[in-house]
Amino acid sequence: MNPRSPDGVFSEFLGHLSPSGGGSTSSGSQGNNMSAEDIFGKYVELKAAAIEQTLPCSLEDLRPTTVEELLTIDIKPGWEKGTKITFPEKGNEQRGVVPSDLVFVVDEKPHGVFKRDGNDLVITRRISLVEALTGYTAEITALDGRNLTVPINTIIGPAHETVVNGEGMPIPKEPSKKGNLTIKFDVFPSRLTSEQKNGIKKLLTLW
Repeated sequence: MNPRSPDGVFSEFLGHLSPSGGGSTSSGSQGNNMSAEDIFGKYVELKAAAIEQTLPCSLEDLRPTTVEELLTIDIKPGWEKGTKITFPEKGNEQRGVVPSDLVFVVDEKPHGVFKRDGNDLVITRRISLVEALTGYTAEITALDGRNLTVPINTIIGPAHETVVNGEGMPIPKEPSKKGNLTIKFDVFPSRLTSEQKNGIKKLLTLW
């Protein structure tokens, strides 16, 4: 059996679909002389079958008045408590009334280590009297996970504060810049006996 060319198969197929019937072809009919490439183009691309996935919906989800929209808030570095983010006309909808604006207000969660003061961060370290008198090195884990080592070589009094520049919160209008980190100290014991005071005086006279 001689193999049949694709063009011959399509010519026969078109002949069977001819309005005149009979399955015959005519050399004068332009349509019946069309090749497979004429009909489908030079390249025929096949599309894979559609993939169906089940989408579970409750009756509440399918109510005509229920329309859910996911809103994304891009939190900017340095935003402070009270900062407002407004989505125009994304609030409640009522007939004949323009939808209200939806406003989110930033509220800071309390942090276990740091307190915020504007663009600055404040941390309080509890140290012994010996450390306050002889020197202390503060080991601090920053908010971004970095480990900070801050040596303090002076006597630390009750009101002593050490400021580390550029280790605070990002400044909203200048994200590349940061506030400062202030280290405060809680020295214990806060009260000394007469003997302890005399011992400290003797120690200080040796310096």
